[in-house]
Amino acid sequence: MVTVQSISNYDKKHSTAITIGTFDGVHIGHRKILDRLINNAKVLNLKSTVLTFFPHPRMVLQKDANIQLLNTMEEKQQIMEQIGLDCLIIHPFTRGFSRLSATSFVRDFLVNELKVKKIIIGYDHRFGRNRNANINDLIAFGNVLDFEVEEIPAQEVDDVSVSSTKIRKALKEGDIPTANAFLGYEYILTGTVQKGKGLGRQLNFPTANLHIPESYKLIPKNGVYVVKSTLEGKLVYGMMNIGFNPTVAGTDRSLEVHFFDFEADLYGKKIQVSITDRIRDEHKFDSLEALKSQLEKDRLTSLDLIAS
Repeated sequence: MVTVQSISNYDKKHSTAITIGTFDGVHIGHRKILDRLINNAKVLNLKSTVLTFFPHPRMVLQKDANIQLLNTMEEKQQIMEQIGLDCLIIHPFTRGFSRLSATSFVRDFLVNELKVKKIIIGYDHRFGRNRNANINDLIAFGNVLDFEVEEIPAQEVDDVSVSSTKIRKALKEGDIPTANAFLGYEYILTGTVQKGKGLGRQLNFPTANLHIPESYKLIPKNGVYVVKSTLEGKLVYGMMNIGFNPTVAGTDRSLEVHFFDFEADLYGKKIQVSITDRIRDEHKFDSLEALKSQLEKDRLTSLDLIAS
């Protein structure tokens, strides 16, 4: 897959089959559209292309500093590549871009820059200044500008009963099985390992402290989770605590991963963990000994879940 920053950087030699959207989570509902796009592109000898935007439009238009997204742009790129897309275009979303008329967007960008021949889009897609154009307008543009529009019917999308909003809600409630089922993959966190206070090592449970620089990335509900990661080419399982470490009066929220049967210096390295299950809420214990005893139980619970 080729990733292109900005529509203007697209290689105009190739005509495209396109879908447009933020695709947060790239969940099983999105997959219906993306799979159809990829299949159509192969039949028509076109480049299967997703046009997405960053920053998220709500960050720009609503100044929504509290927005929480399921994917960083790097994670979204990784998932799109795995499903077999030819091209991902990440266009900078600005107030100026949002004011483009529907005509300018379709003619100047989709047709002239991206050489679009087919657009596959959800039934409720809106575009152009103030989002005032809809699927019927897009079909009318296609008749004049020589591209085909295929609409994903409401029933087909709604039958999946999945939305990014439902997945966010599940993660905020710690409902990992529901979130993962809706995503179609295990929820991922990507970050750099930083030095912590060394408490885990004192308790004989050394941890990798994961720092995620993207403040908009949704972090699940505080608690203890079963996770897995690929480290130095090897699949490694572990358990992760998300929270404030109340037993030692912690004040900052942290993500600390203890990997089973793995020893290596991970400081400064970027790693990705997939969350497979949730064990319990975060608790304040009366002593470090009580905390260590609970961590032993968490380890056994994790190993049982991994085995099953």
